[in-house]
Amino acid sequence: MSHALSDMLARREPGYSLERAFYTDPEIYERDLEAIYYREWLFAIPACQLTKTGSYAQLQIGAYNVVIVRGADGEIRSFHNSCRHRGSVICKARDGQVAKLVCPYHQWTYDLDGKLIWARDMGPDFDPTQHGLKPVHLRNLAGLIYICLADEAPDFDTFAETARPYLEVHDLHRAKVAYSSTIVEKGNWKLVWENNRECYHCAGTHPALSRSFPLDPAVAGVSADGSVPANLQAHFDKCEAAGAPSKFHLGGYAGQYRLARMPLEEKALSYTMDLKPASRRPLGRVTVPDAGTLLKFHYPSTWNHFLPDISLTFRVTPIGPQETEVTTWWLVDKDAVEGVDYDMKRLTEVWVSTNDEDREIVEANQQGINSPAYVPGPYSPIMEDGVEQFVDWYVKTMQRSLSPRSVAAE
Repeated sequence: MSHALSDMLARREPGYSLERAFYTDPEIYERDLEAIYYREWLFAIPACQLTKTGSYAQLQIGAYNVVIVRGADGEIRSFHNSCRHRGSVICKARDGQVAKLVCPYHQWTYDLDGKLIWARDMGPDFDPTQHGLKPVHLRNLAGLIYICLADEAPDFDTFAETARPYLEVHDLHRAKVAYSSTIVEKGNWKLVWENNRECYHCAGTHPALSRSFPLDPAVAGVSADGSVPANLQAHFDKCEAAGAPSKFHLGGYAGQYRLARMPLEEKALSYTMDLKPASRRPLGRVTVPDAGTLLKFHYPSTWNHFLPDISLTFRVTPIGPQETEVTTWWLVDKDAVEGVDYDMKRLTEVWVSTNDEDREIVEANQQGINSPAYVPGPYSPIMEDGVEQFVDWYVKTMQRSLSPRSVAAE
């Protein structure tokens, strides 16, 4: 498969979608996991999901099962969710709270920092210090938890140092999860991302979102030459003068991440049907009411919207060649009171609808690509530059993984 995949990547025609096998072939899906999801930094959860000592979240990434837990010292850590005795899963639920991490099979017991503290009848020569839970690399970026499954994690500091000033004004350390949703889209993970990276489809399919999110391709897309229209530059300047970092930044290998604080439609202050703030109590210190949304993506696992009143985080997790899990968190200030500062339906209705509409789009896209009649089609140079940028990142990242040095390492 390595040589065949190399040939397919090499003959990819710029400005066109990928060949059918990239969205359908189980072997290419496995290569995607190995080359990208098992190697890159992945957004896992907002830190505020784990509010108390012993609170945890469990997630499945391909073959790996991971548990993220808040320790008694307040630190958040991540471990492979596999007992060091005979490998049983320790935490079965998607989330919960525990005093200790106890294997349900033979009750081996681990402290919240991963140390093995009790194992029955293991004999006098048994050394518990050699059997702690295997750690997973974890970083807390201004309230966003990232993990990396690789033995040696790639650089995270460059991204973190760039993103932190943009994020810190949103005070995610003061956030709480008002609502979360998880849906499964019956489409390849790359189709989920391609759909996200353009708003060419928005006018016809997202009536609620289109009330507030601009259809201007400069907002959703990524200009190939990095240029910024004058109206966007004026918006950046206004927000930055008020202390909210905003200017467009595309960084990382082949443009792995982007940051930019983009305006919403005229008169729109948040993602609500009436265009007014979703919460009366703001989350963060963005003092410009019409600052719009800090759009942040980081391939392959997350896109985000950070507004003056609320924040929205999204996680993209492949679960099969033609299935992808998308989880969304709506974050509000921890002192915001439901029914007083925000109404749950009003807070969530725009993106609940948008997510479901995107699910239908992705699933119809996958069904069409499954036909042997499918051939790659051209992207709109006006409306789909963001899709081209994502696919270019994917192709270059896969080619890098297939280099002789990478193959030898495998």
